[in-house]
Amino acid sequence: MKGIVLAGGLGTRLYPLTYVTNKHLLPVYDCPMIFYPIDTLVKAGVTNILIVTSGPHVGHFLGLLKNGKELGVKHLEYVYQEKPDGGIADALSLAEDFADNDSVVVILGDNTTDADISESVKNFTGGALIFLKEVEDASRFGVVELSNDKTGKIIRIIEKPKNPPSNLAVTGLYIYDNSVFSHIERLKPSDRGELEITDINNIYLKLNKLKWVKLNGFWRDAGTFDTLFESSQYWYDKNRPK
Repeated sequence: MKGIVLAGGLGTRLYPLTYVTNKHLLPVYDCPMIFYPIDTLVKAGVTNILIVTSGPHVGHFLGLLKNGKELGVKHLEYVYQEKPDGGIADALSLAEDFADNDSVVVILGDNTTDADISESVKNFTGGALIFLKEVEDASRFGVVELSNDKTGKIIRIIEKPKNPPSNLAVTGLYIYDNSVFSHIERLKPSDRGELEITDINNIYLKLNKLKWVKLNGFWRDAGTFDTLFESSQYWYDKNRPK
């Protein structure tokens, strides 16, 4: 199983902070933001990791992460996304050679969580697995609608709906088999001009190969001023010396 951290984009919602460096290198309490998703992968036993990044500050990653050994990474690679606004699926497509026909755990670089995903990684047998979390601001995310029966199957996933059918958001954490790359090749840009990861998940849904689990513990995407502050506050409360 390979790990992929998607740390591209321009971080425009965090201007002027991101005039200085990449969003994913901003501090969340006492660590750069990207340390958290890397730690999530390493704790799950995924230590062969690719960083996908873009924008004018890409050199900062190398100076910070180096070869990843200090963070428990056995092998660390980097790849550059030429279109920082191309979308999550576009960024993921750059990892095909790195994946080398293996399955991949994908996490967005602004996701901070203390959830343990090791069992999900260990038990993954193919298709796609998405991690869901109940949130108050569901319209900011891809949101699932579940069936009302005992199966709790996903009926559909809607990207940033104005009227969310539930409060279950698709977090920026996914596990895919290697067919994800052939699915990306068939995608067309959305109305936002991006290759949407929601469209990938819906392809797996139509193939009846999409599963989900709830993400236990704390989770925030630290991509806005409010969630950046909330993430820092959580990790401060959890890790500060008592």
